[in-house]
Amino acid sequence: MQNNVSPVDRIPPLGKMMALGLQHVLVMYTGTIAIPMLLGNAIGLSLDNIIVLINTNLLISGVATLVQTIGFWKFGARIPLIQGCSFVALTPVIMIGQQYGLNYIFGAAIICGVLIIIAAPVFSRLLCFFPPVVIGSLITIIGISLIPTAARWLGGGDPAATDFGSLSNLSLGLVTMIIVLLVHVCFRGFIANNSILIGLLGGTMIAAIAGYTDFGAVNNAPWFALNRPFAFGLPKFAPTPIVLMLIAMIVIMIETMGVSITIGNIVDRKATPKLLTNTLRGTGLSTMLGGIFSSFPNNTLMQNACLIALTNIKSRYVITFSGVILILLGFFPKLAIIVAMLPPPVLGGATIIIFGITIVAGIRELSHVSYEETHNTIIVAVSISIGILPISLPLLFSGIEGPLKMILQNGAFMGAMMAVLLNSILNSGPTKASPLPAIDKTDTDDATIAATSR
Repeated sequence: MQNNVSPVDRIPPLGKMMALGLQHVLVMYTGTIAIPMLLGNAIGLSLDNIIVLINTNLLISGVATLVQTIGFWKFGARIPLIQGCSFVALTPVIMIGQQYGLNYIFGAAIICGVLIIIAAPVFSRLLCFFPPVVIGSLITIIGISLIPTAARWLGGGDPAATDFGSLSNLSLGLVTMIIVLLVHVCFRGFIANNSILIGLLGGTMIAAIAGYTDFGAVNNAPWFALNRPFAFGLPKFAPTPIVLMLIAMIVIMIETMGVSITIGNIVDRKATPKLLTNTLRGTGLSTMLGGIFSSFPNNTLMQNACLIALTNIKSRYVITFSGVILILLGFFPKLAIIVAMLPPPVLGGATIIIFGITIVAGIRELSHVSYEETHNTIIVAVSISIGILPISLPLLFSGIEGPLKMILQNGAFMGAMMAVLLNSILNSGPTKASPLPAIDKTDTDDATIAATSR
């Protein structure tokens, strides 16, 4: 009966959906729990409070994912779109936490969530300013910006550690990458689609045999923890924290639009202004709920978009199951710690492939761009170069303080704004560069999809 149903709306068999959903969670999990850990250490929170933040972040990430995949009323994209805690918000939340306190973070999140819900219909109409030359540049920059994260995991996770970059860490990452490649190339169907999951499990087993992993922390974690609203007290409000958070949320909205357009192209569901409006409303709702439940702003994650391209499984219900897993991890800390025990080199070996596919997705989008009788060559060159400046030399803007530094250090935002600006000026308007293309289902030159279709 599902043959006449769009691939996005098909419900896979339960076993397949569980495996693919878990695979998506493992890819985004470390980044999601890293934000509360980094914030907690930066402002001196106790370990118990950091655990509360981790649990609430997992819970809200799961709820946000359900909102985006299932949708209700005018909220949610209804495409396979997973949401997790955003590194874009890390700098402002640390600034607010250090100068004002934790409760001002949550107060700013609530206000910004409401503002995003209100502004979503207006913001989504900026779609005409995001033709392939802009989206392709943005996705390419995001992909390049993710590579240092994979490299850090590959080396062991902590550059200050004495064994960072050791032969054992690099070898473990290399073995994981080889497992992923062999499974993906040598098998088909269900097994090939779960090549990342199999690689992560295989690499973790090898690490356990070699004595690399320590699951002792699992014994000390409680089985169940109830996440209650306002766990740290009532939220507080002040103009400066709200402005800082709002700047970060504007960046998150731009990235969310870019990733949503990319996923729409991958799954053959065009990103219309209506879809983007509902997506941004969902992001605003999850941000507001995050403020209530002591969590942080969520973003749409590009690495999961590229995992969809890798597996060629387009069903939004796979990501719905990912949301269910995240909610369960939020309520059961013992399970959350087990997942967190993935050795960083194993994660690095797998994400090198995924982040590389992100770059390929950007290049693929740029292949739709016309470079004849336009200024697109210079637009792509300048925007990507500007976007990778803070990635290439993080100390470049060390002499600048405050909100401006936060903006300049975000390569994706800088590159996207440069592409929008140059395209609007050099190509005499937002749409001259060429409209957003529909995916050609007969395109045999699409290396990413054709090579991974099973």
